[in-house]
Amino acid sequence: MKKSIGAMILILAVASCGGGSGGGGSSNAPRNLDNACSIVQEKPQYLRAFRAAERKWNVPVHVLMAMIYQESKFKSNARPPFRYSAGVIPVGRQSSALGYSQALDATWKEYQVATGSRSARRTNIKDAADFMGWYMNITRKRNGVSLNDARNQYFAYHDGHTGFSRGTYKNKAWLVRIAGEVASRANTYRSQLANCGRNWRA
Repeated sequence: MKKSIGAMILILAVASCGGGSGGGGSSNAPRNLDNACSIVQEKPQYLRAFRAAERKWNVPVHVLMAMIYQESKFKSNARPPFRYSAGVIPVGRQSSALGYSQALDATWKEYQVATGSRSARRTNIKDAADFMGWYMNITRKRNGVSLNDARNQYFAYHDGHTGFSRGTYKNKAWLVRIAGEVASRANTYRSQLANCGRNWRA
């Protein structure tokens, strides 16, 4: 009996090591996530990645940043929380989402095949930004959503292109609220980036 209890304590300890919001993530996120200038000054590689995605997919930097903030809080190895059996025994993650973009396994593989980016990794900011640009362009083509429309782009990102077409998000008050927050943050980031100074302006 003592061995069983000890084993359960060990399992719970290991399961809790993910830490961070969303049930997992590293401490490599920028310190001030409410200031776009601070983010790109601390992590200049982020701005390079966002600008590359903007050039390739025409997705505005501020929209990419707002989406990534919502999905992972800029944590490279963010994962969804664990699911628990009987309230105590971890039985796996809520989904296969991983990384900055929180892309699912199947969607990421689809992206890799479609773009020829076989070595792309969800924990790499450049690959994650490129993935988002790719996905948002499909949303623009299939669903007619502007790349500047952070709110509706987020609906399609969360519920999928078919779900968006069916309006599944309309029955999710919490998702409507979050999409509004994404749009608000995108606007804030846009204003901040416009005043970052010549070296950091997106």
